[in-house]
Amino acid sequence: LESSLEEVAASWDWATNSFDRLQENLPKEWIEQALLVSGVATMRKRRLPAEQVIWLVLGMALNRELPIESIVRKLEIALPSDKGDVASSAIPPARARVGAKPLEFLFSRSAEVWAHANAAGDRWCGLALYGLDGTTIRVPDSDENRSTFGSTKTGRGNGESGYPMVRLTALMALRSHLIAAARFEGAGVTSEIALAKNLWSEIPEKSLAIIDRGFFSAEIFHEIASHGDRYWMTRAKKNSKWKVLKKLGRSDDLVEITVSDRARGKNPELPRTMQVRAIRYRHGGNPSSVILTSLLDPKHYPAADIVRLYHERWEIELGYDEVKTHLLMREEAIRSRSVEGVRQEIWGILLAYNLVRLEMERVAAEVDVPPTRISFVGALREIRFDWYMEAYLYSPGTSGKRLRSLRDRLRFLV
Repeated sequence: LESSLEEVAASWDWATNSFDRLQENLPKEWIEQALLVSGVATMRKRRLPAEQVIWLVLGMALNRELPIESIVRKLEIALPSDKGDVASSAIPPARARVGAKPLEFLFSRSAEVWAHANAAGDRWCGLALYGLDGTTIRVPDSDENRSTFGSTKTGRGNGESGYPMVRLTALMALRSHLIAAARFEGAGVTSEIALAKNLWSEIPEKSLAIIDRGFFSAEIFHEIASHGDRYWMTRAKKNSKWKVLKKLGRSDDLVEITVSDRARGKNPELPRTMQVRAIRYRHGGNPSSVILTSLLDPKHYPAADIVRLYHERWEIELGYDEVKTHLLMREEAIRSRSVEGVRQEIWGILLAYNLVRLEMERVAAEVDVPPTRISFVGALREIRFDWYMEAYLYSPGTSGKRLRSLRDRLRFLV
């Protein structure tokens, strides 16, 4: 009996050590709290208890090319048993019991700590830098998914996309690509601007949000600037109009924008006019463009520095590319055919992406380069390789040495 108990304990240690490196970043206490506040608990002993399902969802995100059954088997997620591998039929019910709420809680809890801490530690003129933009993600074409999420229009608006679509809007710490907050709903039932309304309050004080001109709105500008020491920056649309109040420098003006009656009718708290700064610039042989911003002090925020900074907005586009092209491997759709499964999987994808990015940030700090100088493709490859090797070769008790080895390998990805 003692020998059998030792074997069970050793097997459990093996399963636990498979995830030691990620558990260093995702504390057990957070997982327990996520399950508690979501009302999820394992009431009886199961081969796939709730805590392990969390790691299964993360494994699905990080190992896109593997079937879910292989993730359970290769990453030693299930509790040891003399009944052999977990039956494939047991996995969907286990995911359904956990649902999406614990993954959403874990993402929000970790993003609040990781992303905001990074942005606060790498400021521009004393301001933490954020970007906000949207994207879409395809989901499997089940009746449930299409009914809930809808689809987008194609061509001239006469057709529909071949897959149901989820619209995602995210707030990102630009200099680390860590996602600070996110919202998503069906692309057929909501817009980026509607989703973004829930994110403006997530921007902390002493910060600058660089936003896409698709969010050009007096209500958005007012929402950002009216709460604390927060600023915004965007590119003007071709039909944008304003009145020049004062020349601040060459191609640099203080201007007044009139808020439309329609906008004020929707939100009576909006002022009749807004004073902003308009900086005109030309890049190479391209037509001139105008940056509008609430950074009004030309001495503290020089125009040339603002023009250079604006192009860091592209970092959020690169972040979306890392998620969709490399993490999800550009496959047609994510895996889940149920609505709750889709929500669970997307929160898991966002959390897994941040886990990879957090590891890259820490390595970048060790070698004294910006996190964006580390190859995401290379880092993801090394982390996946490390997971595979843990499942087959490594012995319990070596997680610290493996973590140091992984970080040493990531140093070569600058």
